[in-house]
Amino acid sequence: MSKVNRRRLLGGGAATLAAPLIGVAAPDPQTLQDLVAGKEQLRVLNDRPLNAETPAHLLDDSTTPTARMFVRNNGHPPQQTEAASWRLEVAGESCKSPTSFSISELKNTFKSYSYDIQLECGGNGRAEFRPRASGNQWTTGAISCARWTGVRLGDVLEHCGIAEDARYIGYVGADTHLSGDPDKIVISRGAPLAKAMEAESLIAYQLNGEPIPLLHGAPLRLVMGGWPASVSGKWLTRILLRDRVHDGAKMGGHSYRVPCTPVAPGSEVADEDMCIIESMPVKSLITFPRSGLSVAAGEWVDLRGHAWAGDHKVSALHVSADYGATWQPAELAQPRNRLAWQDWHTRLQLSGPGYYEIWARATDEQGRSQPMLVPGWNPRGYLNNACHRIALHAV
Repeated sequence: MSKVNRRRLLGGGAATLAAPLIGVAAPDPQTLQDLVAGKEQLRVLNDRPLNAETPAHLLDDSTTPTARMFVRNNGHPPQQTEAASWRLEVAGESCKSPTSFSISELKNTFKSYSYDIQLECGGNGRAEFRPRASGNQWTTGAISCARWTGVRLGDVLEHCGIAEDARYIGYVGADTHLSGDPDKIVISRGAPLAKAMEAESLIAYQLNGEPIPLLHGAPLRLVMGGWPASVSGKWLTRILLRDRVHDGAKMGGHSYRVPCTPVAPGSEVADEDMCIIESMPVKSLITFPRSGLSVAAGEWVDLRGHAWAGDHKVSALHVSADYGATWQPAELAQPRNRLAWQDWHTRLQLSGPGYYEIWARATDEQGRSQPMLVPGWNPRGYLNNACHRIALHAV
């Protein structure tokens, strides 16, 4: 493998906030200023719209601090997000009693809950696909597991009346299209009714105990963990109960879809042969030590990180220092609640001096493990759950 590819594999060289992208139209000043405040160490992948990922070593906390959460936008955040005047409409052809709520009414009418929820961009890991897939070239940092507080989406839907023919929910947010056209909806995705009715599916108004910041969906957003984070709509203004699969923006074509059957790399795939992504695959991350460090040969190295598996639990985590020839188990914690990632830790001894790659491989409760190579190619570069690896130099 070339030196360039090895660096990419182990998380090297991306622009940071201190180094804006060249030749790209400037983002909205309010958005960029809000991102820079506290998020200077994130890697900018695009600034129109603004997208930035978190280096793996900055995701070491069990609960992700707000300042270290990745940013995924499809358009520009709205200019006005005052919580006191915000309204949420619940409607749709399968809603018996369409209703509009203020945030205060949501808090006063329904019980609030808090959960640690893992949200991962469907394209996390896209940078490793060959042929190259279009879109933001995420490496490993489009994942977070923060604490969200809000009311249960299912409680609100039941209050408004769910018709017998209800199959799906969809959302509409207040973000604005890159074209500036106010009539264009940026993104309007959704999920089957069963997913919406899960206890952990929230209409959230707090992130890590504080009001949700602008870039994470202020003042109100959906949180539905375990599925692509695009189902967790930000700047939430409408929820629609649908009698069909939701047909909003970025629900069709190749958006957040993969081939229904395996295809050869670089294949043309017809829209009708693409299936909607639901639960995300099993995955893990090494958050300590940082890749590229030097360690003492012969001494024990502490390793730790997180593992997650979409809607499911992780049952085992193994690490390897010899390119997958042998594996040793790590201590794996239970999730703090359903749909939270699981912390893991272990110690590893590097027997002699030289270059080492430490690999992590998670296995879910259904026996599915991470592949050591990039999995099945797809046109948009979704669902890469290949083993994470870091480089260490023993001296």
